[in-house]
Amino acid sequence: MGRRLLPRTASCRSFNGEFTVKPVKVGICGLGTVGGGTFNVLQRNAEEIARRAGRGIEVAQIAMRSPNPNCQITGTPITADVFEVATNPEIDIVIELIGGYTIARELVLKAIDNGKHVVTANKALIAVHGNEIFAKAREKGVIVAFEAAVAGGIPVIKAIREGLSANRINWVAGIINGTGNFILTEMREKGRAFPDVLAEAQALGYAEADPTFDVEGIDAAHKLTILASIAFGIPLQFDKAYTEGITQLTTADVNYAEALGYRIKHLGVARSTANGIELRVHPTLIPADRLIANVNGVMNAVMVNGDAAGSTLFYGAGAGMEPTASSVVADLVDVVRAMTSDPENRVPHLAFQPDSLSAHPILPIEACESAYYLRIQAKDHPGVLAQVASILSERGINIESIMQKEVEEQDGLVPMILLTHRVLEQRMNDAITALEALQDVVGNVVRIRVEQLN
Repeated sequence: MGRRLLPRTASCRSFNGEFTVKPVKVGICGLGTVGGGTFNVLQRNAEEIARRAGRGIEVAQIAMRSPNPNCQITGTPITADVFEVATNPEIDIVIELIGGYTIARELVLKAIDNGKHVVTANKALIAVHGNEIFAKAREKGVIVAFEAAVAGGIPVIKAIREGLSANRINWVAGIINGTGNFILTEMREKGRAFPDVLAEAQALGYAEADPTFDVEGIDAAHKLTILASIAFGIPLQFDKAYTEGITQLTTADVNYAEALGYRIKHLGVARSTANGIELRVHPTLIPADRLIANVNGVMNAVMVNGDAAGSTLFYGAGAGMEPTASSVVADLVDVVRAMTSDPENRVPHLAFQPDSLSAHPILPIEACESAYYLRIQAKDHPGVLAQVASILSERGINIESIMQKEVEEQDGLVPMILLTHRVLEQRMNDAITALEALQDVVGNVVRIRVEQLN
């Protein structure tokens, strides 16, 4: 019998148990919080990672603008030019951790053009340019891995794409922005106002100097766009996601929700319906006894409901140096394992085969269905509640419960809080317009959507 030759990139060991094949060489672009954590995890757990991957993984080049004091990078080649990493013939895998849309997109496409696999933690890049990037990767036969782009250290992309591949996914709902969750937790637990908690979140480093992406739901919408594509097999369509922030929430609404047995969370919801896909991020009342309603502080959680598995909950750190690095390195291990496989037999980027993606449309928010919390400030006159009930009834909106508070001493108004059954958003929009036109209703009606998640 002749000798069986191992493939060039196959794993083999010498008699002392050490790996004898050439290690995979990676280039890290960006040595900030996540880049530094990735470098340190790769160094600290090198042996364990090699045992899992079947080959060693070596950081062969780093592109950075300034040193990271938490990283001992002595002996590793350094450059200030990220494109040098993308064109370096020694590099097998490029790790993109610079963030943003523009340079990151150019870097990733350049790396792919040069036949390199890519690992990224950039949710904005994938949500906005993922369709283009994945098409180019398929053309070149390389892998683009992006587990760290959603929910930090929680392996939710792998769970939906692979672990739940037997299921028809019904819906996905997630607390996928730690900054917003920290703010709402502080408002509920300590009765603090939004501006006060936001200032603390910025001081603690949870929120940027410009917190728009976090508090207006844009960051969560990037992540939800990715989750929806993987769950339902649709192209990435961030531009069609509905986003609503938490800047207008008051401690009064947080307290009223609590009295009704609910918690307010800044929730991302993607649901498959017969008419299309709901893709929306907004403040949401969730029953207080749901596990996801009790996810507090900067933690993240994602619920996935499938027809076979039922509901599953994924919980953990949604950001941070080493939690996110954990997902980056897990992607590296997956890429190393798959490098020698036939590109046609790899796990598809968006879970479904590229030629099998669905054209099921993303629904406008007016066509989405939800239950609602309404807070109405009314003058203390008889018959107001009857007028409110009549307006809702005329539009086919059923009231589940009503809570009417005492007259407020400051302005002499009576807060009326209503919970409704599920109804199309357009009907609720029409009802709110009519409610606000009543002479005895003062100011805008506060509307917060309600999800049971059961």
